[in-house]
This record gives sequence, C-alpha cells and structure tokens, in this order.
Amino acid sequence: MLANPRWQRLVALPVAAFAALVMVFATVSVVSASSASAATGSSVGSKVTAKKKLTKKQKKRLKRKRIKLRRIKKIDKAERVAARQKGDPYRYGASGPGSFDCSGLTSYSFKKAGIKLPRTADSQYHRVRKIKKRNAKKGDLVFFGGSRKYHVGIYWGKKRILHSPYSGSRVKVEKIWTRSWSAGTLRKRF
Repeated sequence: MLANPRWQRLVALPVAAFAALVMVFATVSVVSASSASAATGSSVGSKVTAKKKLTKKQKKRLKRKRIKLRRIKKIDKAERVAARQKGDPYRYGASGPGSFDCSGLTSYSFKKAGIKLPRTADSQYHRVRKIKKRNAKKGDLVFFGGSRKYHVGIYWGKKRILHSPYSGSRVKVEKIWTRSWSAGTLRKRF
C-alpha cells in the first residue's frame, strides 16, 4: 500500500509539517530561556557580551578619524561646487557666482562647502598645508609662481586642474602646462 506514490505523498506531508513544528517550538523555547537568563544575569548556556570600553587613546583616535572624514566630505563637496561652475566666464577680481578669477573660484567653492579660504592665490598658498606633487589628490589646490603665487586651481587628478585661467576664457579643466607648480591641501593630517 505504501508503494503507491500517492500514499507516500499523503504520509510524507504530515510528517514533514510535524517536524517543522517541532523545530519551531524548540527554537522558541531556547530563545526564551536565553533571554530569561540574560535578564536575570545568569550566563548558564548563553554568552552575554558586554560592550568593550574604549581607552582614552582609542577615543581620541576615533574622534580624529571622524574629523578627518568630515573634512574629506567637505573637500568633495567643494569639488562638486567647482565642477558646476565649468563654462562660467573669467573676470578679474570676481568671486562668483556668475564669473570668477582663479582664486575667486577656489574660495567660492570651498566657502560653499564650509571651509573658509582667503581671497588671493598667495594668501591661499600660505593657508594650506604644503604637500609633494606626487601626493596631490583630487580636491587639493595647485599653485603657480615663485615666491609670490599668482595663480591657483583645484587639482583634478592625472595632472589636470580645474581653474579660471585668464581674461576671455572660461572655467575649465586643463592639463598642467608647466613643471614649476606646487601643491597644498586642506585635508587634516593625523
């Protein structure tokens, strides 16, 4: 009689349902027992993990990391603001929002991102932390000139900058045209 496939299905279905029900009740009883023991403070049969307390050094390191991440987000926002200005015309002494000169573009972009920068290229150079050219990342500032910096742009990666170059031109991304440039960053060093 059980050799018939129909009978096998009829018998197997209730058996499988019963097994599933037993497993559910067993799981519920284990969970309720462990939560009850955790509530009473007993650790029999269950592990209660306590939150690890951080040392002062670890807290300080974590705070620095948060500050660094906030600053990186601000620099990324400044990049996006500057990128939206592509195509705006150059005008000497202008600092946006419709036209820019080189330092006006950088100060406008970073101000919108929540970072204050001085107005001129030379004073911006004195405000940033100097870095090696090979360490420049997108969003860092690139300066041109000898002891007195006369031009600034935002490093765009692959030796390109976003800048407002000269009268009659517009804000654009260009390849760096000379070897005599220096880089500075507003990123925090930790």
